[in-house]
This record gives sequence, C-alpha cells and structure tokens, in this order.
Amino acid sequence: MSIVVTGASGQLGRLTVEALLARGVPASDVVATGRDIARFKDLADRGVVVRRADFADPDSLAAAFEGADKLLLISTTTVDERVANHRRAIDAAVAAGVSLVAYTSMSHADTATTILADTHRATEEYLRERPVPSVMLRNSWYLENYTAQLPLFLQHGAVIGAAGEGRVSAASRADYADAAAVVLSTEGHAGAVYELGGDEAFTLAELAATVSAATGKQITYTDLPAEKLVEALTGAGLPTELAQVLADSDLGLGRGELFTGSGDLSRLIGRPTTSLAEAIADALR
Repeated sequence: MSIVVTGASGQLGRLTVEALLARGVPASDVVATGRDIARFKDLADRGVVVRRADFADPDSLAAAFEGADKLLLISTTTVDERVANHRRAIDAAVAAGVSLVAYTSMSHADTATTILADTHRATEEYLRERPVPSVMLRNSWYLENYTAQLPLFLQHGAVIGAAGEGRVSAASRADYADAAAVVLSTEGHAGAVYELGGDEAFTLAELAATVSAATGKQITYTDLPAEKLVEALTGAGLPTELAQVLADSDLGLGRGELFTGSGDLSRLIGRPTTSLAEAIADALR
C-alpha cells in the first residue's frame, strides 16, 4: 500500500508523515511530496519515498502520484490559486488510479460563508464529481494560530479580533495529523465527512483569560469591527489581502462556522484533543 502525502515540507504534512510512521506504516509505503524535496531530505534518509510535486506542474504530479493507493491532499496556502491547484492534483490522482483521496478541508465547508470556505467548498464539489472515493477532513482552526501570537499578546496586553462571542473548536496540528494518519492507514472512511475540532471550544475572550492565567499578565480581548481589525493588522505589517481574509474568518468564527461539537477528532485519534491551556503551556516553555 502506497500512501502519498502532499505538502510534506509544511507543518501539517510533515506531522502526518510522522504519524503514519508512528502507526507502523512502513517507511517504504509512505511517499512524501513537495515542491522542494531538499526541505525533507531527512525523511528519505529514514526510508520514506520522497518525490517532487508542484501543483502548478501537472507532469510533476503525475510522476509523484504514480503507483499511489491513497492520497492526502493538503490544501495549499495561496487562496486565489487554491482551487486550480487542487483540481490539477485531483485529476492527477484519478489518472494514477488511487483508491482514496482524503482532503483537508475546513469546518462546515458546505455552508460556511467565509472567503476561505468558498475555496474549500469548490474543491469538495470538484472532488465529489470525480470517479474516485473521497473523504473530507474538515479541520477547524489550529491552536498554533493563537500560540504563535503569544509574544504579541504579551507585548500589547491584548488579544484583538472581530469574532464577538463566537466559539472556535481549535485543535493542534498534531491532532489533525493523527486523524489524517488514521484515515489513510485504516479502512471504512470512503464517503465520510469528518467535522474535526477540539473537544473544548473557546471564545477569544476565553483565549485572553487563559493566556492571563498562564503568564500572570493581564490580557484582555478587544472586539473590533472587521474593517478596524483589517486596519490594525495592516498597520502591524500584514498584507492587505491576508488581513482581509483573517478578519473575514473572525466574522465566520462569530457566526459559529469554526465550531463543531461532533467529537469526530477525538474519536478518530482515540484520545482527548490538545486543550488550549496545554498548547499555551507548551508554547511558553
């Protein structure tokens, strides 16, 4: 059985490869792909098959997916190129005769109205139209989206956002990677749609309170109109397009589009998901 993981040079892709190996999948059955194979050469040294795959280059995808049984399609990062990239990868998977494509989508991609959800919904629809079994791994936010901002929270004494009292079911990348590895290494998942998220959802005000408790420094949450959040983010140096996507995502969070109470993630991985408090404690070490 050959399992291909796209984006192996990225954080989620690398963690998924590691999770597959930890589950006992032979290294020779794991194919790690990415645009720059030098970034994960160490996997080849451990026996993992390493192949170049560029989503803008269909020939590279055909070569990378050759002989694949299952494929994990990790969504690409450039929003305006995402759907076209995904379609090329899906077409290459179909041509390679894979038995299953697992796609890392987004919470409630079929009904959510954010900019990001639009691209995931378009990919899901295209994938369902292709003659290949599929499974949707609808990931909520990463806890790392927040822990990466800890220095800023502490510097300014504030968490800012536009999410109101919305709750986000964030989980760690490692949790999502473990779930992907389970789906890829076991049977019975074709046709499934998994709404994946942490066991303990939280508001951004609760995020601020948890940071306060962990650091002993008073951190408050300031809720802003979306346009003011964009101004704050661009003022901090973020590109305008990215700031708009982040503010739009916060509005979706406020509408409940990043919340799930399904329990799918903890059931798949067979353990509780990483909590916000655990993630913050780990990041502060």
